[in-house]
Amino acid sequence: MTDAPAPGKPAYLEDFAPSEGVRAPRARFLSDAPWLDLAGDWRFRLNPTAEASTDGFERPGYEEGGTSGAPGGSGRPAGPAWTDLPVPSHWQMHGHGAPAYTNVVYPFPVEPPHVPDDNPTGDYRRVFELPDGWPDGPAVLRFEGVDSCFRAWLNGTELGFATGSRLASEFDVGHLLRPGGNTLAVRVHQWSAASYLEDQDMWWLSGIFRGVALIARPADGIADLAVHASYDHAAGTGTLRVDAAGAAGAVVSVPELGLVDAPAGAEHAVGAVEPWSAEVPRLYELEVRTAGERVRTRVGFRTVEVSGGRLRVNGRPLLLRGVNRHEWHPDHGRAVPKETMREDVLLMKRHNVNAVRTSHYPPHPDFLDLCDELGLWVVDECDLETHGFEFLGWAGNPSDDPRWREAYLDRIRRTVARDRNHPSVVMWSLGNEAGTGRNLEAMAAWVRENDPSRPVHYEGDRDSSYVDVYSRMYAPHAEVEEIGEGTEAPTEDPGADGHRRGLPFILCEYGHAMGAGPGGLEEYQRLFERYGRLQGGFIWEWIDHGIRREEADGTRWFAYGGDFGEVLHDENFVADGLLLPDRTPSPGLTAYAKTIEPVRVTPDPAGGVGGTGGAGGAGGTVSVLNTWDFRDTSGLAFTWRLEEDGALIGEGALDVPVLAAGERTEVPLPSLPEPTGDGETWLTVSVTLAEDEPWAEAGHELAWGQARVGEGAARARTPEAVPAPEPVPAHGTGAEGTIAVGPGVLDARTGALLAIGGVEAGPLEADLWRAPTDNDAARHGVSVERLWRGAGMDRLTSRLTALEWEGEEFVVRARIAPAGAGFGMRVAYRWGAADGRLLLTVEGEAEGEWPCPLPRFGVHTTLPGAMDRAEWFGGGPGEAYRDVAQAARVGRYSCPVDELQTPYLRPQENGNRRDARWLELRRADGGGVRVDGGPVFDFAARRWDTATLDAAAHTHELEPGERIHLHLDASHYGIGTASCGPETLPRHRLEPGWHSLRLAFTPLA
Repeated sequence: MTDAPAPGKPAYLEDFAPSEGVRAPRARFLSDAPWLDLAGDWRFRLNPTAEASTDGFERPGYEEGGTSGAPGGSGRPAGPAWTDLPVPSHWQMHGHGAPAYTNVVYPFPVEPPHVPDDNPTGDYRRVFELPDGWPDGPAVLRFEGVDSCFRAWLNGTELGFATGSRLASEFDVGHLLRPGGNTLAVRVHQWSAASYLEDQDMWWLSGIFRGVALIARPADGIADLAVHASYDHAAGTGTLRVDAAGAAGAVVSVPELGLVDAPAGAEHAVGAVEPWSAEVPRLYELEVRTAGERVRTRVGFRTVEVSGGRLRVNGRPLLLRGVNRHEWHPDHGRAVPKETMREDVLLMKRHNVNAVRTSHYPPHPDFLDLCDELGLWVVDECDLETHGFEFLGWAGNPSDDPRWREAYLDRIRRTVARDRNHPSVVMWSLGNEAGTGRNLEAMAAWVRENDPSRPVHYEGDRDSSYVDVYSRMYAPHAEVEEIGEGTEAPTEDPGADGHRRGLPFILCEYGHAMGAGPGGLEEYQRLFERYGRLQGGFIWEWIDHGIRREEADGTRWFAYGGDFGEVLHDENFVADGLLLPDRTPSPGLTAYAKTIEPVRVTPDPAGGVGGTGGAGGAGGTVSVLNTWDFRDTSGLAFTWRLEEDGALIGEGALDVPVLAAGERTEVPLPSLPEPTGDGETWLTVSVTLAEDEPWAEAGHELAWGQARVGEGAARARTPEAVPAPEPVPAHGTGAEGTIAVGPGVLDARTGALLAIGGVEAGPLEADLWRAPTDNDAARHGVSVERLWRGAGMDRLTSRLTALEWEGEEFVVRARIAPAGAGFGMRVAYRWGAADGRLLLTVEGEAEGEWPCPLPRFGVHTTLPGAMDRAEWFGGGPGEAYRDVAQAARVGRYSCPVDELQTPYLRPQENGNRRDARWLELRRADGGGVRVDGGPVFDFAARRWDTATLDAAAHTHELEPGERIHLHLDASHYGIGTASCGPETLPRHRLEPGWHSLRLAFTPLA
């Protein structure tokens, strides 16, 4: 095999060199130098292959006709048609070719640096005129991001080529500019040698997807800018040095600090400053001036270090409550509008997220501006991943191949140069899932030499020999605890063991948010808080990468891998976010927000209601802990609310002293009103913003805590705590072939439920199966879905074994089991009646050798489709399961049945409400059925059955039926995070054995 390119193929496509003709990388900053935004409609055509030659499209006189537009005509046959394409954008998102998704596997043969001959190539043209007054002299053409490799011409002169899709590239063009029209031509290739370095678990999309601008560069201007703003936390003072490259006589001003026209390149003590942190993102306006240019940027004073085994900012250790963020928009791909970036940051702040890992490339610089302004810690990751080599045993991995060294160094240089002035950036990450090797070590060494002010991160260095933090993905809880204790397994290299044990630990990915879930976050967070070495982590990931599609009838839905005819794809593994593609927060994000709330309030009503207040007195207390790392609780409001069966009976303000970061206190509760009846009384303490913040309005809730008043705790879920059923006063035969039990009508031959009062219902059967979630269908490790399907849980059959009266109860006995199995479950349905209610106790006892846990234990029945309004008292308002129940608070809620669903991209078990005391399903006229628990139950209601939910590939394929399918459950198997992480924790599993559920049904007029 030879490394020479194929005949007719451009040599640069298969070159290890990252670029040719580009300028040295530099920071982005605001300048008063003229600039011209070249965004807008460009002319575009898509070629099926990459050709070394052109038909002259780069020339100013080119005509976009049916034949080559080269002067005089080339005689070539007509090629692809020219059309308009917006820049920035991806051509696949506008109907030119199609998106394709793979997680790990390269979508082309792995023979670096070679790429396929079938290589979609986009030709772009833009004719522009210089604005009036544009100065003669140097100018640069800046591309913020082009995927994956591009070659550029201005007025027919070639500028060079560049790779590094998510990195900026600049070319000198001042000498080529003309006072009239200027022709900019760009040829973009989907595949290049650089594609081997960009295998980043995302849609393969191509084109000029970030901005393009022409920027005048004054001869006596500022070539580059490096801002060093440190903070001495002991003295409370700041030090500022601004290096202005190529700018003789540059002066620096920060008027707010009294610094005016100070020389650049020198260190200036600026006295007392307010430091920058993600919690209090204080910025100062900085101006750098030369004779020919005035530059503005914002500076935040902060010092980042690893000391004492902790990652610290301004002397304080951080606890990262983070998310991984790919750039994504369902209509634009990675060409994300700035207003959408702001929406993302606002959503993060409003859900208590304090950190972002920019997986797995530097984001658009506008996003970092927003992180500076609104306050997020950022791990800025280099544009690098070679994950597909893992399937080859890492053979040929570029990370240890010296031919790729310059490409690796080029990527980290460009990352650091562009982003080093952002105070939000507190770590540099070398990349992701690229194995290990000398090129990564060289990157780390370069960072330490050129920006020692920030630590180096890279998860793939398991021995942590050339990084400053110990980072892992998806480590199980038990292993994380060992790491916290310092008792983890030693490194492969004994010489690195002591070094790694002295480093802070971060889970750069955990809590895989694919479909329902993720579960287990609460247990991770408590570990982070227990052990100082554990400094938090980043949920994978922020948003589902669904692509919006629309059918001819107007039906809208979101596509995932395989929906565009890809031969090789990873299905819906691209949909693993805390936001749905339209940026609707998922139940998982709501649960995460509760888990990481910055103030933890724990009410303890103690003696109950009617007390006199006072610490430890009859009025009880509220424990308040400030979990922020820097900010005190000034600016927060604390209120209490007392409700009986969901009805308000009292509320007021709670007097809480200002708490410093990490401080805890207990405050007395006021005298609480007496309940008016014998229902459940719940006290909720809420923490809200007392004043507007840049990211949320006054009244936004940050945290809350609940406690039951009178009994001190919610009712237990154990069968032993359920009161015995009341006796049935009488029983007898109903209409022909039926049995009447209170308001219930049963089939006398089968025991099936037929009606509740005048409402047609049933049949009602024990339910052990659920439509598996993405986390049930684990792709790594043990898949509980495979266990379930292998055992036949999705094809259970029931055999009636007895119908009999036992005292005043009518008992239906059955055995549930799958075909071919020797194990099963004996089920007894005990029907009774009292006070106009139909009573049901369901008891299940497993027998034989079960090969798997249970998906659920409960019952399923159906009701008329017109009963489409749900109201309940219990956990809500949103979806919750046993290990994703953090955000469920006890109260009274109502919504249409259709709004109980969560439209995950791949249909699966969803919409469960937890710990309901009662549920009412009603028609528009008010009639319906009420279900009471003995004492609590979970429920879900939807317009399709589990088999339909299980079979559908997309939510829009679910056709509503004529009946409401009602699931009433004693318990579910936990959700976990096994789609790409550890199994469900043992305490959240549902093992076979003995289970029971007690319910009461009441017809509603």
